[in-house]
Amino acid sequence: MKPDTKSNRKKSGKWLPALCRTLGILILLAVILTALPLSLPRLFGYEIYTVVSPSMEPALKEGTLIYTRQVPPEEVEAGDIIAFLSNGSVVTHRVVRNRSVEGDFITKGDANAENDPDPVSYGALIGKLSFRIPLLGRLLSVYSSLAGKIYIFLLAMSGFMLTVLADRLKNRAGKN
Repeated sequence: MKPDTKSNRKKSGKWLPALCRTLGILILLAVILTALPLSLPRLFGYEIYTVVSPSMEPALKEGTLIYTRQVPPEEVEAGDIIAFLSNGSVVTHRVVRNRSVEGDFITKGDANAENDPDPVSYGALIGKLSFRIPLLGRLLSVYSSLAGKIYIFLLAMSGFMLTVLADRLKNRAGKN
């Protein structure tokens, strides 16, 4: 075993703060980068949802994160995928027909054999699908749960604490 000398402390005093700082920054970047697709698009008018059923497969698999944007109902065309409210839930299905005279849509899930039983009124329209990111919806469900918010907070705090520890170790090594 090497004796605890000033030169040995200086050697370990350089790599340990660098390791702590690097880990801390990587953890903070991971938290920020995973949160951006879940929050930034909202600033640009997008609503974000997770596909929770297989009714739109293969176009939209379960766990896909979808981004919708509000559009005038008259602009929605057959073949467009829309999100709408139905019995208190958000549903994402494809438009079969836009019935502008009646003020509603006939919709259908791609995996379903029949059209949806009830027309979707223009007032229930949330928006038209703009883009999607497969599997990222699972992350949204984790982030939106109470346990997920606690984990993300603790993860961010651990990243922050590692950077603080790196500064303290560096200052301590500089004094010796």
